[in-house]
Amino acid sequence: MNSSELRSTLALAGIFGLRMLGLFLLLPVFSIHAKDLPGGDQAFLIGLALGMFNIVQACFHIPLGRLSDQIGRKKVVLWGLSLFVAGALICATKDDLLWIAIGRGVMGAGAISAAVSAWVADLTREQVRSKAMALVGASISLSFAISLVVASPLYRMISLSGMFVVLAFLGVIAMLVAYFVLPSNMPEVKVKQETLKVVFLRPELMRLNVGVFVLNATQVAMFLVVPRLLEQAGFPLSAHWQIYLSVVLLSFVFMVPLLIYGEKKQRIRQVLLIAIIFLLAAEIIFTQASSVTLIAIALLVYFVGFNLLEALQPSLVTRYAKESKGTALGVYNTTQSIGLFSGALLGGYLMDSHGDLSVFVAGAAMLVGWLIIAWSMGEMPSRATESKDVALKT
Repeated sequence: MNSSELRSTLALAGIFGLRMLGLFLLLPVFSIHAKDLPGGDQAFLIGLALGMFNIVQACFHIPLGRLSDQIGRKKVVLWGLSLFVAGALICATKDDLLWIAIGRGVMGAGAISAAVSAWVADLTREQVRSKAMALVGASISLSFAISLVVASPLYRMISLSGMFVVLAFLGVIAMLVAYFVLPSNMPEVKVKQETLKVVFLRPELMRLNVGVFVLNATQVAMFLVVPRLLEQAGFPLSAHWQIYLSVVLLSFVFMVPLLIYGEKKQRIRQVLLIAIIFLLAAEIIFTQASSVTLIAIALLVYFVGFNLLEALQPSLVTRYAKESKGTALGVYNTTQSIGLFSGALLGGYLMDSHGDLSVFVAGAAMLVGWLIIAWSMGEMPSRATESKDVALKT
């Protein structure tokens, strides 16, 4: 990437990671804090308050992604970040589960994931787009790892209200970055937008949407069980972050050469299939994992595949979608949110009815189905014959 592409990608990855931090940061501490709030004796209300972010976000991915195609990415991103800040401040000023649920819903209404991903595609050449998407995907993994490290100490220092204030402050910084750092002088090509139905039913995009559903459903279900496996292997909960952070960082060392190979040799389909096989191998290893070492190996294999797919799939969506990138990514991110929700429900049901290991068996079965669907992929979309000039003014 040239300096302009790298600067823009890092800025957008930071904005994307901030929103994911708003989702992940509460996971280790929210259920503990909520027990002392009015209504905290009802698990349903706790789950509703925590999950409201994703539920509302799923409703707004498509409208805001499509809107970003029509009025521009920057306007949508700034509007979404302002809702993120407003929702965080509502949560910070109210010590009540209902108001926290409302605030989380407002935060989720600023669903800018599609606009941010489309903006990355706008500001990068096709030759380097997967690398740019890899940086955005890395922000998700790092947000998850960081949340596991800092959530408990931060909660003890400033309580839950203080954590929401921190998120609001970071949201303001993200707005300043979006306004002052990211370029707004990209030429806007006025073209007739494809209908949502056409975008949704395009076979290539449907295949990618199935993939992101399976990817996120199996991820959430898996992480319902992995902490239990680590504890059963004698590894205390307070130290789990050490494994998560180590494997996430190490996974980038292994995935980058594969990503570069796929781009340079134009073997994207091959690398994508390898990534799915990595996920399948991880699920199989988990079914036999009885030691911390085996669990760590399974997590490493999993995150190599996960990070590859987080880089490749959004990049492919932008290639297939052409001028309707925001709309296509809106559908893609909505499917992602549905996958997160479905994975939590399926994982919980399987754990209760068939035991912990059944989650990995079901995950492996879903991945086999995805592998069969992905195997039928044709050639990847060809790159533009002439690279788009993205040397932008700051």
